[in-house]
Amino acid sequence: MDKKKQLIDQIKVIINNLEKDYCNEITSGVLQLIYIRYKNALDVMENNEDIRELNIIGGVRAYMDSYSDYQSPLLGELHKAEKSHKELLNT
Repeated sequence: MDKKKQLIDQIKVIINNLEKDYCNEITSGVLQLIYIRYKNALDVMENNEDIRELNIIGGVRAYMDSYSDYQSPLLGELHKAEKSHKELLNT
């Protein structure tokens, strides 16, 4: 699977996770910021825009600073997306 497709799929996983498991919390605060960033990132990726426009780096840190829930499945998914984004930028 190519890196771009992998990142798109990972972004979709995160958006679905947020909408399903955090539906009441994505209307304000840090989760809203993360949600908006990932929705915008998906739009950029699906419209073949410049991937340097993605603003997803820092979501892991923001989540940890706000929630301190290091065992959250969402945290792992955010990490995968950030890692995939960095790999894509370096290709």
